[in-house]
Amino acid sequence: MSEPALHPMAPHVLPPFLPGADGSDPLFTVITIFVIALLIGAGGLYFTLHALPEKMGHSANSTQLQLISILAILALFTHNNLFWVIALVIAAVRLPDYLTPLTSIAESLAKTKNRER
Repeated sequence: MSEPALHPMAPHVLPPFLPGADGSDPLFTVITIFVIALLIGAGGLYFTLHALPEKMGHSANSTQLQLISILAILALFTHNNLFWVIALVIAAVRLPDYLTPLTSIAESLAKTKNRER
C-alpha cells in the first residue's frame, strides 16, 4: 500500500502525542494509566485517613474502641463527617476508668465480709 499524500501545507513531522494512522493513541494510554493510579492512590489515602480514629483508639479500653469503630463505620457508609469527628475526639480523649477501682472495692468488701463469718 502506498502512503496517503499529505497536504502541501501540513508539517512533515507531527508531535508524538497525536494519534497514529493505525489508531494507536499514546497520550490517551498514558493519561488513562495516570488517572487509574491517581484514583487508587486517592482511595488508599482516603481509607488511611478514615481509619485514623481506630488506630488512635487501639490503646484505649475495649468499650471506647467499640464506640470509635461504630462511629467510623457510620461515617464511612453515611458520608456524615460529624460521626468521624466525634470518633476522632473520643479517640483523642482518654476516658477515666471508673470500673477498676469499684471492682477492687467490691472484692475487698467481699473478702472482709467472708473473714467476719
